[in-house]
Amino acid sequence: MTDTLQSADIQMIQRILPHRYPFLLVDRVEQIDGTASAMGLKNVTMNEPHFQGHFPGTPIMPGVTIVEAMAQTAAVMVGVALDLADKQMLIYFMSIDGCKFRRKVVPGDQLKMQLTTLRGKAGAKVWKFKGVATVEGEMAAEAEFTAMMDLPK
Repeated sequence: MTDTLQSADIQMIQRILPHRYPFLLVDRVEQIDGTASAMGLKNVTMNEPHFQGHFPGTPIMPGVTIVEAMAQTAAVMVGVALDLADKQMLIYFMSIDGCKFRRKVVPGDQLKMQLTTLRGKAGAKVWKFKGVATVEGEMAAEAEFTAMMDLPK
């Protein structure tokens, strides 16, 4: 890891995360500062499948997908910092705490997810993160979550 902030485009994200359409929920990760923090970007578009039923005529991004997008951002941050591309890493939620939703997220919004590591280091299986998701500077959601990293042997 160098002293400069790093980023991950969609190709790098797909080399780190096992998720694919329709469940790949982060388009880019910027400002990666080792395993300390990162900013994920999700461009919300009407063609996403959850908008067909959530809700017809009033499309709103489900809160659980916002939390999942924050978790995917955290996984990419760790994956870039620890050079885990192409390692078939899987990550599992262990807990979600203090989750609050403050604003609707709708097609046309850009969701910015600021992630901070609360606990975790190279070689650790269990990590804890705090995520804050905003749209145009207004908080949409926040949560703390714990995840387990599983790398094949």
